[in-house]
Amino acid sequence: MADATNQLRVRLVTPERVLFETLADSVELPAKNGYFEPLYGHAPLLAELGAGDVTLHGGDCDGEIYNVSWGFVEVLPDRVTILANDALKPEEIDVARAEKQLDRGVSEWKQAGDSEDAYDEALHRIAEAEAKIASAQKKPLHTR
Repeated sequence: MADATNQLRVRLVTPERVLFETLADSVELPAKNGYFEPLYGHAPLLAELGAGDVTLHGGDCDGEIYNVSWGFVEVLPDRVTILANDALKPEEIDVARAEKQLDRGVSEWKQAGDSEDAYDEALHRIAEAEAKIASAQKKPLHTR
């Protein structure tokens, strides 16, 4: 493990709470267009989060997973700040509720007709529900 001077300070925040603030060697993040994993010294970056798992690597929280749904991430050379609309530990996820959310999203998708906005909203709901279900089952979404 690298010493603290070569680790990122990683913080996950939602409107309701701070889930963690810790040191890590790297952190896997679900950007809107796929996963990425910044390391210490990464170039500054601001990205939109999608729905999926944040996975910490190295440090005291090595291997910890948090499911996030939408928001933004700021990456600086020595820190990563994750601002998520919603974030849960896998054990906090209500799978039955996520399955109902998935069913509702599929139903909305089928009824969207010619509305691009309705399709986008339905796909948003489906992606969030699928990510929650995968996280609750401890199967990272990006390895399917």
